[in-house]
Amino acid sequence: MSDYLNISDFLQPVNIHEISHDEAYKEGQLGSSIAVYDEQFPDLDDAQIVLVGCGEQRGSGLIHGQSEAPDIIRRHFYPLYYWHQDIKIADVGNIRTGSLYTDSYAALKTVVQELINDGKTVIILGGSHDLTLSQYNAYAEKKKLIEASCVDALIDLNLDSPFKHENFLMDMLTGEPNYIRHYNHIGFQSYYVHPRMLETMDKLHFDCYRVGSVKENIDEMEPVIRNSNLFSFDITAIANAYAPANTISPNGFNGEEACVLMRYAGMSPNVNTIGIYGYDAQHDKDELTAKQIGHMLWYVLDGRSRGRREAQLDERDSFNEYHMAFAEVETTFLQSKKTGRWWMQLPDKKYIACSYKDYLLASSNEIPERWLRAQERG
Repeated sequence: MSDYLNISDFLQPVNIHEISHDEAYKEGQLGSSIAVYDEQFPDLDDAQIVLVGCGEQRGSGLIHGQSEAPDIIRRHFYPLYYWHQDIKIADVGNIRTGSLYTDSYAALKTVVQELINDGKTVIILGGSHDLTLSQYNAYAEKKKLIEASCVDALIDLNLDSPFKHENFLMDMLTGEPNYIRHYNHIGFQSYYVHPRMLETMDKLHFDCYRVGSVKENIDEMEPVIRNSNLFSFDITAIANAYAPANTISPNGFNGEEACVLMRYAGMSPNVNTIGIYGYDAQHDKDELTAKQIGHMLWYVLDGRSRGRREAQLDERDSFNEYHMAFAEVETTFLQSKKTGRWWMQLPDKKYIACSYKDYLLASSNEIPERWLRAQERG
């Protein structure tokens, strides 16, 4: 076991009485089962999923460095019912606010890195979306090449903005040395994105998915997220009617679609950091956005519970195997008998996550786009 005492210096305990309004959680509610840092630091040995709050939002130009967002989210997550007893959860409290926002970045990076080094999946309750940089740096410091997916109505590459939360992707995608092997942007809204920006993303072989096409075929996002390590969700991607704290757009994902994307992140064997950002409580209405985020967290647990039932790819009895050739390329598709998910083999014999649609394209002798993109990236 890692010695977590060094990270506890960066963390403030959760005030459980305040969050529960001094009422005890009932048997069966998450709040009665989560190992919480309230008086003493919890034993993390058995925990697979660890929550950490970071209310830092100065990167979005807000003067008040610390928001109450993580605790308000907890207030709506803890009372939910605990259906997935096979998933053990801990909550290590909130990152102490640094005197500069870059100090908070550094503290968050250190805590996340320590936890993922020990095999935990970390869920960060933000703060502003630029905290994704700390999430990324937890991998970069270990020189680990990763695939990252962001769900966001905007593509945060606005170099004219003085605010970090509007241009942090520049550091993440072009900083040197760079450890992003591939980047996916899910749910952007075209009218907010300069057409040239999409051309740039395409030249870098990054994949961007418009909100409309994601909503039409949301199951096509499952393999995209399954291949990722880092998953970052900005609540601007959720339509205002479902997340009133999103004051940027009336359009976007509905509440259920946001939950489906989070379930995919939970199901992925590769995703080990998940951040939820951009929740500013002062714009919320009846704390509905916090409730929405609470439900999204519940679906991470649901996904993780399902994903754990998945067999390893070399356990061939657990998969249907389909051998085929398209465009003179021979390949194999695998379909899991346990979860119904699909994989396809690339020429280097590696398998990547794919969808049923890819299998149908290949069987009608068309080259799936996903296969081509993977080849381009080499």
